[in-house]
Amino acid sequence: MSAQELTSAETAVGETAPGNRTERADLRAMLAHQRHFLRFTTRDLTDEQAGRRTTASELCLGGLIKHVSSVERGWARFILEGPSAMVDFSAMTEEDFAERAAEFRMLPGDTLEGVLAEYARVAERTDEIVDSLPDLDLSHPLPKAPWFEPNARWSARRVLLHIVAETAQHAGHADIIRESLDGAKSMG
Repeated sequence: MSAQELTSAETAVGETAPGNRTERADLRAMLAHQRHFLRFTTRDLTDEQAGRRTTASELCLGGLIKHVSSVERGWARFILEGPSAMVDFSAMTEEDFAERAAEFRMLPGDTLEGVLAEYARVAERTDEIVDSLPDLDLSHPLPKAPWFEPNARWSARRVLLHIVAETAQHAGHADIIRESLDGAKSMG
């Protein structure tokens, strides 16, 4: 490929500056690293074990992965569509809250294999977005929610960093749940 063809290919995915390529690669690498640790907590488990609560919380390994999938999917949609892609928490009903709570549990019919496959699809889509965005500075106003600063905007970059942080936090939760389940650890 000639230098001109390479430049055209890079421009097509919004990666004309070397630093931009590095930043995107770094974001994807950090996401991949945290996703690995979250998935690793489920190694060699049955569906029943993936759905078992082992601490005082309501959390189980399969439910955590379902939750992280849902959160990542929502934030990825936010990058593309803005606040209309997010849940309007002020309009949520008790049924909506019950549905949201269900994403933290393995429900009848859920399998660990299915939960992990869905997580892989979500991750692949997010990675495609990272690669194809014309600019990581693209931003949208955050939806109204008690935990967001009023009138704040988040860039795609900040959203991706948030996904990394959320995944890392839940990977830590998952490590505790797994150790409580059978003594297995992700590290150490």
